Amino acid sequence: MVVSFGSRFLAVDWGTTNRRVFLIAGGAVAETGRDDRGVTSVENFEAEAAAIRGRFGDLPMLLAGMVGSNIGWRPAPYVAAPAGVAEIAAGLLWIDDRTAIVPGISTLVGGRPDVMRGEEVQLLGAAAAGLVPASSLLAQPGTHCKWVEMQDGKVADFVTAMTGELFALLRKHGLLAAQLDGEVTLGAAFLEGVEEGKRQDIAASLFGIRAAKMLGRRDDADATSFASGLLIGADVAARLATSGHDTVHILADPMLGGLYSAAIEAHGRAAHLIDSHAAFVAGINEIVKQ
Repeated sequence: MVVSFGSRFLAVDWGTTNRRVFLIAGGAVAETGRDDRGVTSVENFEAEAAAIRGRFGDLPMLLAGMVGSNIGWRPAPYVAAPAGVAEIAAGLLWIDDRTAIVPGISTLVGGRPDVMRGEEVQLLGAAAAGLVPASSLLAQPGTHCKWVEMQDGKVADFVTAMTGELFALLRKHGLLAAQLDGEVTLGAAFLEGVEEGKRQDIAASLFGIRAAKMLGRRDDADATSFASGLLIGADVAARLATSGHDTVHILADPMLGGLYSAAIEAHGRAAHLIDSHAAFVAGINEIVKQ
């Protein structure tokens, strides 16, 4: 199916718990809205699409993210890496003649399986818009942190680390939960955790948080920041150990992006924070051009 989106269309970044709608006019964002109607909150996707059009305009719509997963509207097949804008555009899943879902990307480089869904729009947009070099190392921190090798503007390979999810689980369950009820701040305790993370001995280092309390070596007020630094530090150490890039470009909000920047700089590399919303819009525009 070949359809022109025209100069005005809707783009939806539709995740598991949240979604953001962009009204694009002439390549620029004319209006945007964010809500908590993620895919796990929706039963009737056709009705939701109609409601979005009712608010933002009766326009063609391009959807990205978990809306294309097996818990979303309809599964959109993965495109195999290396994948660029052309491959993504060719793999769009059409719901009808003016509603399409962006496919995800998969990799089996070295026999190691990995998948992404939703991140590909930001990645390709960042490269297409010149926000990052066409060949570069990108990090997308979050519940599941993506580390992505870009080559010639395409997603060449990537690794997913469950860093954020592991941190959340530790704060809610198990031996350390009572100690990890503070806020994460970028300070001495976080950076101490980053240094400990360089050992890449997570299981032992995590128990060390308990031991430090028992022996009076660390105040519990610092435990959450230390634990965050430990997990992020180990994540960063593992990725940079096999990367020759001097700079890591980070697609994240300032808070989380700042934590990863500090960890990356502690390893002697440079870190640049990129506007993830600008990257998403650039990616959507490039896909639409195809």
